[in-house]
Amino acid sequence: MVLTDDNFATIIKAVESGRNIYENIKKAIQFLLAGNFAAILVVIVASLMSLPVPFAPVHLLFINLLTDSLPAIALGLESYHHDVMGEKPRPVKESILTKDFLIRIGVEGGVIGAVVLAAFLIGYRDGNKVLAGTMAFAVLCLSRLLHGYNCKAKKPVIFTGEFFNNRFMQGAFLAGFVLLTVVLTVPVLHDFFVVQTLKMGELLTVYGLSGLSMLVIQGLKQVVKF
Repeated sequence: MVLTDDNFATIIKAVESGRNIYENIKKAIQFLLAGNFAAILVVIVASLMSLPVPFAPVHLLFINLLTDSLPAIALGLESYHHDVMGEKPRPVKESILTKDFLIRIGVEGGVIGAVVLAAFLIGYRDGNKVLAGTMAFAVLCLSRLLHGYNCKAKKPVIFTGEFFNNRFMQGAFLAGFVLLTVVLTVPVLHDFFVVQTLKMGELLTVYGLSGLSMLVIQGLKQVVKF
């Protein structure tokens, strides 16, 4: 680089690019770990409460293969930010999973897990395991899709232009939402995915709880700045 372009500005651009790539990798890791922690947390709590297992294996397969992969890729394609140059250089031997990073993942996973468990308990009021599993599965899918927006920045982005600045994220969310809707509304798929058609009230509950998880996490970013 020095031999072909003896301009110190090139070095600055290279460092800025490297820092942004590193941050985008962390965003993807944060998204994946928080979502998976939420699912594990729900299963553990349900077991401790002597409740049925909330998710069928096909639910987790659907989430990991479809609604997880696209947002994670989209986060890796986030726009670069010039403010990374204002941060102090990280220690050479510092792990990507720092204490603060793990706390952030734990809190976000806990919030998502709480709304998923709430959906499961609401669906299980009449002892209907399929309804409970359907609601838990739907809330987990949608909450994780929305969580992709939470991972875009350490600060709240919900009412800023940054919320819409990544067309890949918009496409990932739309694709995941459409796939989830197809699974929930096409009767021929219900037996395979172990779900049932949701009534309007149940569907609104799914949307409300999923949106609540995002609002809580965005609020925590504003108040606690974790």
